[in-house]
This record gives sequence, C-alpha cells and structure tokens, in this order.
Amino acid sequence: MSKFVIYQVLPRLFGNSNTTNKPHGSINENGCGKFNDLTSKVLKEIKALGVTHIWYTGIIEHATQTDYSTYDIRKDHPAVVKGKAGSPYAIKDYYDVDPDLAVDVVNRIGEFEALVARTHKAGMKVIIDFVPNHVAREYYSDARPEGVQDLGEEDAKDKSFAQNNNFYYLPYQKFSPSFDVQDYEEYPAKVTGNDQFTASPDINDWYETVKLNYGVDYLNDKRQHFDPVPDTWHKMLDILLFWAEKEVDGFRCDMAEMVPVEFWQWAIACVKKQYPAVIFIAEVYNPHEYRNYIFTGGFDYLYDKVGMYDLLRNIVCHQHAASQITQAWQALSGIEDYMLHFLENHDEQRIASDFFAGNAWIIIPALIVSATLTKAPFMLYAGQELGEQGMDTEGFSGLDGRTTIFDYWGVKSLQDWSNKGKFDGKLLSDEQKALRALYKKLLNLSLKEPAIAKGKMYDLQYANFNNPSYDTNRQFAYFRQYGKDLLLIVVNFASSSTDISINIPQGAFEYLVLALSSKVEMEDLMDQQYQLSTILSADNQVELTIPAHSGRILKIKNTQES
Repeated sequence: MSKFVIYQVLPRLFGNSNTTNKPHGSINENGCGKFNDLTSKVLKEIKALGVTHIWYTGIIEHATQTDYSTYDIRKDHPAVVKGKAGSPYAIKDYYDVDPDLAVDVVNRIGEFEALVARTHKAGMKVIIDFVPNHVAREYYSDARPEGVQDLGEEDAKDKSFAQNNNFYYLPYQKFSPSFDVQDYEEYPAKVTGNDQFTASPDINDWYETVKLNYGVDYLNDKRQHFDPVPDTWHKMLDILLFWAEKEVDGFRCDMAEMVPVEFWQWAIACVKKQYPAVIFIAEVYNPHEYRNYIFTGGFDYLYDKVGMYDLLRNIVCHQHAASQITQAWQALSGIEDYMLHFLENHDEQRIASDFFAGNAWIIIPALIVSATLTKAPFMLYAGQELGEQGMDTEGFSGLDGRTTIFDYWGVKSLQDWSNKGKFDGKLLSDEQKALRALYKKLLNLSLKEPAIAKGKMYDLQYANFNNPSYDTNRQFAYFRQYGKDLLLIVVNFASSSTDISINIPQGAFEYLVLALSSKVEMEDLMDQQYQLSTILSADNQVELTIPAHSGRILKIKNTQES
C-alpha cells in the first residue's frame, strides 16, 4: 500500500471556457467542457501538482435535459431530471459516456478512450464513478453490447420484490410525487433511489432515480436472497468488467453502503481476478461498517468523511479542539491507511465559500494534517488549489457554497488557470499562484518523503496537555518516521503567529528508536529559510514559531549523540 494523490475533475465544468453563466442556461448558452479539453498540456500540469490519479466525474451517460435524439439516444423527460445538465449520479446508460463531453457525439466512446490513453501517457491513472445503488428514472441502454439484457427488461412488475427483478416496484400505484411532474407517467411506480418505498417521494428525495434490487427484500425484514446469485449482481459485474477492459484503473463507488457488502465481496473478487491492479474506493459514511466493507467487501479505500473531514472542518471553524485529531485516528486503529482524506469534493462546500472558511488559506493546517498524518491517500477537487469560492447561483444548484453538478456553467478560477486552453496561469492572481504553489509543494512532499509516504506516526498531543506554552485546542504535533528519515510536523489552527515549546516524551524515543539525547538540525520543508538547532531530548522542549493558519514540516538531520 503506497500513498497516492487523486485530483477530482468534472470535465463538463473543467474545460468550459464560456463565460455567459446564465442561470438555468442550456448547453448552447453556457457551454460545456469536453474530453478533448483535457489535453496533454493540462495533464502534465496536473501531474506536476503531485497528482497520481485523476477521478473523472460524470463520465458514464446520465439523464439530461439536452436532446440527443438525433444520435439515437433516447430523450429524457425534464420532470425527472435535476438541472439542465442533469445529475452525474442519475445513470441513464451504464454502457455509454455522456454525449455532452464529446466534440463528435458519434465518436464519444473513442474520445473517452483517447482521454484514458492521454492520462496514462502523462503518468497518471484513471478513476471513474461506478453508481451501483440507483439509476435514472427512465434508464434505458441504447449502447449495451449485443446479447446484454437491459435492466428491468424481464422484471415481474406486479411484484414488489422478486429475487431476479432489477428494480423494486409498488404494484398498482402510479408515481405521484408531492410536486408537479407535468405529463410524466410511471406505472407501476418504482422505489426511489434513497430507499423511499413510496409512490410519492418528496422534492428533497432522489426523485430522479430508482433503486436497484440486489436481492434484499426490504419490505420483509430485509430478508436476503443471494443464492443463487441475483440477476442484478451479474449485470453490474458485466458493467464493471466493461469499463475495466477500457483500461480504467479504479472505481469510486457511489453510496457503496446502500448496496449489500456480500455483492461487493463477490464482484470485487471477480474483477480483480481479471484485473488485479484495479482499485475500488467506497463512499461509506457509517463508521460501524468501515471494517466490514474493507475486510469483507474487499474495498481498497473508504471515504474518511464523518471522521477526519468533519473534524478538520470543525476545528477550522472553531467548533472543535485540535486535540480531537488524536481520537479520530485512534478510532480507525488498524484501518487508518485505508481511509481517503479530502477537504473538498463535489458534495461538500468549497473551503473559500462563505459557508465554510471564507478564505482558502485558513485551511492550510488542516491540509497538512490531511495529507501527512498517515499513509492514506489524499484527494483534492479541481479549483481547490486556486481558492475557488463556489459562490455562484448556477440554476438548479442555488447559492450553497458548492460547485454545481447539475448545471452547465463556467468556473472562473479554472477558466483563469486555463487561459483559453494554454494552462499557463497568466490570468491567475498572485494569491492564487501562491496557493497553488503551496499545494504543489505539499502534495509532492507527501509522495517523495519516505517518512510521509511509507512511515509510521507518533502523536505528541498527549504529552503536551499540561504544557502552558502549547495550546492543544489550536496546535497539533506529531512525528513521521521511516528508517533514518524523521519529520516533526506541527500545525497551528490559531489566527495569530505562535511561539510554542513542544514536549517530546520518552515513549517517543522508544517507539521511534531514537537516541535519548541528540543534537539535531531541523529544516522546514515548506519554508527552507526556517531552520533551527536544538537538543532532541525528553528533558528539553523543542521551541519554534509557527505563523497563523499554517504549519511546519521539519526534517530532522545531522543527528549526533551528545
């Protein structure tokens, strides 16, 4: 298990240079990024940031209000599509890509395959979404391979549950949500994607989707019917293998915990038998299920949302103490390196938005912790490194601090970086350039420094609770070590520069096998101008200054016994 860095990109937004930004605008009015916008030049720039994997979000064809019927793609009813562009998580055809992203719609699969090849040539791996729990309300595959049966094609629609039905039904009930669906008709109604076993989902439900049946009879005490293997299992495995064959290197599995772990255990093993290097990342929010989805399900990595993300956000927003980071990693004992760390993604509010920190620089101590505390991978969302605010009112996605996934839109920070496809950053402000440079330095350090990428961690917080010159509410310190490489990492969540003195307990010397008293030189890898000499000893405090909302990654060298 080696550390890696994921860069999440929504191609629809990423390459769009149109600046019209009309709320609820069509693709013709607001424009749309394409596969081809992710050129070799931009991929080189992304890799230089320290990125090893790109998660291309919204690749598989999803429901949309844009009409592609002239290309023999079935038109979607607008009443069950969220936004003009539609949600990337309302899959309409598992065997096709989003036609919005193609310059030549007829050759859309070819353009995606070329993007995969370019990404690999640039030295990065490709991750795409796999959305297994639900599909678009009007799912229909017009691109499925010959001989493949469509989802629901042979369902017994007069039964609420049948082992080999692909969907759940509400027999003799018409789909009649609590809001206007114009002339859209669905009979019998199917169960809505967020486990709403009602014909009348609410506007806040995932009303544009229907739930897939993996053999669990939810209306009868969740009885499981897994033997013989349900039809949906076979269909979904075929879909995974279809994309793996196109040299996709990994799948980010949407709402994986809403699908039985037994399916994952079976499907992941089947995929890895043919494609052993393919990785699976699960969106799982229930900590009680973490070990189940790793050790039983076979996932390589899980989202660390309700643990590290939520905690770091609350520390930044002065709602929790920095000392709680200790409890967060301890709660994951034995699986901490399986957790994917992040501070932004398409579901979360932008750091620089008024709904979060309001300033992209305030996050730096949390960023350092997220990227260096363990060997776990780290993910950032396109525009995060530029301080994107996400404060647009795009249309279906209102002013909520998030970058829309439902609308056609141009993201100004990305457009400034792109500079009409040059990706030379000439339109970026000095502050944006400085922020991007910081991300670049930190992320590359996290991969290249053995102590971070492969080493063990020793938490120093407990040794400083009674230290009057160290605020455990706003500071956090730890060692990372691999062989002879030793780093002291200290972060400061406070809004002012701080002089602190850190106690190094004897237990640290024993655990890290260090000389009990050594004269050392320390250099800050984030700011090489900051250096200090000290005695590393249980009887001597390490004294240093940390700027506001910042941190130091101190490489310890020239160790001599004194």
